Amino acid sequence: MPRLRLDELLDELQSRIDDVRGTRDRVHSLLEAVLSVGRELDLTQALRNIIEAAVVLVDARYGALGVISPDGRTLSQFMTVGLAQDEIDGIGPYPSGHGILGELIRNPEPLRLKDLGAHPASYGFPPHHPPMHTFLGVPIRVREEVFGNLYLTDKRGGQDFDAEDEAVLTTLSVAAGVAIDNARLYEAAQRQHLWLLAGGEITSSLLSGTALQDVLELIAVRAREITGAVLADVCVPVSDTELQVELAIGAETENRAGLVVPVVGTLSGQAYGAGAPAVSTDLAGDARFTAGPRRFEGLGPAVAVPLGTEAGAVRGVLLLARAAGETPFTEDEIRPLEVFAGQAALALELADRRRDAEQLALLEDRDRIARDLHDLAIQRLFATGMTLQSAARLIDHSGAVERVTRAVGDLDDTIKIIRSTIFGLRAKDGEPSPLLRARAARAVGEAATHLGFPPRLSMEGLLDTDVPPQVADHVVSVLVEALSNVARHARATRVEVGLQATADRVLLTVADNGVGIPEGGRRSGLCNLAERAEDVGGGLDIQSPPEGGSRLVWTAPLSRS
Repeated sequence: MPRLRLDELLDELQSRIDDVRGTRDRVHSLLEAVLSVGRELDLTQALRNIIEAAVVLVDARYGALGVISPDGRTLSQFMTVGLAQDEIDGIGPYPSGHGILGELIRNPEPLRLKDLGAHPASYGFPPHHPPMHTFLGVPIRVREEVFGNLYLTDKRGGQDFDAEDEAVLTTLSVAAGVAIDNARLYEAAQRQHLWLLAGGEITSSLLSGTALQDVLELIAVRAREITGAVLADVCVPVSDTELQVELAIGAETENRAGLVVPVVGTLSGQAYGAGAPAVSTDLAGDARFTAGPRRFEGLGPAVAVPLGTEAGAVRGVLLLARAAGETPFTEDEIRPLEVFAGQAALALELADRRRDAEQLALLEDRDRIARDLHDLAIQRLFATGMTLQSAARLIDHSGAVERVTRAVGDLDDTIKIIRSTIFGLRAKDGEPSPLLRARAARAVGEAATHLGFPPRLSMEGLLDTDVPPQVADHVVSVLVEALSNVARHARATRVEVGLQATADRVLLTVADNGVGIPEGGRRSGLCNLAERAEDVGGGLDIQSPPEGGSRLVWTAPLSRS
């Protein structure tokens, strides 16, 4: 009996030693897991390490981590351990937070179950999902905010999860919260560093006089890179009710650049109208934004930020979109975006001021040139003509007299051309002018806003003296409509305008390097141009050059028989 009693005591002692050793090993494993999780600064990898450590610590067959979306009701991200990729593909989309998973979202407290199917919140598994029975879930808090949940199922050996497993997993969740917070802070610091670098790059471009289009492109490219967006558009207003995509970066740029979209019913339009950022978690399927051409297939989270926030001073909108299934844009990401958009508005403002300064310098040069032409060139030509006329009376040879008379007539025409040029030079931008040269130059200058670049303009002949007023009105109207058609449909990067007055006709040419005029496309605008030509006895010719683009030639006679 004493020997049996001794054996029992020794067995009990050995069992306790084994328990202590097991507890020691488990604590050691927990400490290793905490260190492994805590040293990782990449957020995605930190989440992966948390799941893998949890599965090992509680000896579970399957593990998952769900990140709660900003709405606090669903899961925006879901990571798993224990399932092969072909099993994941067979199950289908990741859960969004219903059933047992949603129970832990609604009540962020540890949850232990012997049988998943017996819980009232459970409603089964999707097809091809492996069977699961035991369950252990704990919330992960980051600074008193529930970041997500850890889900463990099917403890190996057919056992149930016990209180010790729950304690270990709760301890790991605390360490996980600290690790996630560190990773997020590190990620935010890195992102802020990138924003600062990009801001310095943009400021340098602004101060060095880089073209406006290049600065806007730089802003869109850097914003897209830093936020992980797959698409970036810059829209500018073309009227009170419409925006035009002036700059498109990312996939299918040729289908987005130049598009005109309404303000009402679009994400960019909402940001433009409100003067504040507009956010969507699923741009392609968002029921609020269905107006305009569909160009967002396959896209998910998106944000539109206005360029300028003062009432009536929003100059455009920067739109960024991520691929479907990516994480939504957060406040921490939108705030630096607003600063970046402010820099874009500053770029536009500086471009306007630079353009005003250039215009002032141009007007001063015009005045100087006009004064020199009037005081020097015209006076000398006039004196030369008077000399030739006097000399003609002293010439007896009839042929020589005819040549001198013709030279005097040429000088007179030259004086008319110079006078017309002087009138055009002295015509102030924005002021109505009856002169065709000034009206054509103003129309071309205004078109640069919609085209995104200034067209090239050349003018020849006595446009202001030989072209009748009614024909000049038609010429200007045709020019305005032709440039508008190029801006809306051609997606061109170069436009050349030629206006010429010959002895018997006026010739207007508008050529671009865009996509050309498609077969079967709408031609209502071209019909209008043709009707104007017929009204004055002229013609319209639409050409498709071999090098691409289109060439419009509109003519009208200067005198009708």
